[in-house]
Amino acid sequence: MKRIHVTLITAVVVLGGLQLALAGGITGTVKAKGVKNSGDAIIYIDKIAGKTFPAPKEHSRIDQKNLMFVPHVLPVLSGTTVDFMNSDDVLHNVFCPDKCCDKFNLGSWPKGQFKSYTFKEPGCAATLLCNVHPEMEGHVYVVETPYYAVSAKDGSYEIKNVPPGKYTLKIWHEKLKGQDVAIEVSDKGNATVDFDIHK
Repeated sequence: MKRIHVTLITAVVVLGGLQLALAGGITGTVKAKGVKNSGDAIIYIDKIAGKTFPAPKEHSRIDQKNLMFVPHVLPVLSGTTVDFMNSDDVLHNVFCPDKCCDKFNLGSWPKGQFKSYTFKEPGCAATLLCNVHPEMEGHVYVVETPYYAVSAKDGSYEIKNVPPGKYTLKIWHEKLKGQDVAIEVSDKGNATVDFDIHK
């Protein structure tokens, strides 16, 4: 069962003698069934009719450290370039078998270097693999708005600075599924949405 309620929190900033109301936010908890913890779920606002968001100029980053992709899951806005760093003392390779990102293969490179790829297609759930270390796996998920969060191991998440309005809140997990939620965010408070996800 999903629990939805709105907690009213009045937040006002005084700037140059003017009072400015802050944007709201979305908080909640993810309960994941059938996996070791409730982390690494991506909670995000679906596309907003009539609005597009430019890709950030600053690159996102995934490290390859201790034979793992860090972070394991990374949400990015469509058009974001991700730098893949190698912090291990061994060669690493990054490739993706998914069509939504052209089945890219960045080749291999040593410690201290990085290679980059730009993720463009919204809804793309790109699986990251390493030819050198087949046990390694990570994920990049492409969204259409900058309003997203990744759940912590205890399932908690928070999406900050959301403009007031009505939205569809979605959740993505590499192994589990959950239902979309219609939500309204107020400029005077935070909305709370809890998700149950399962196979």
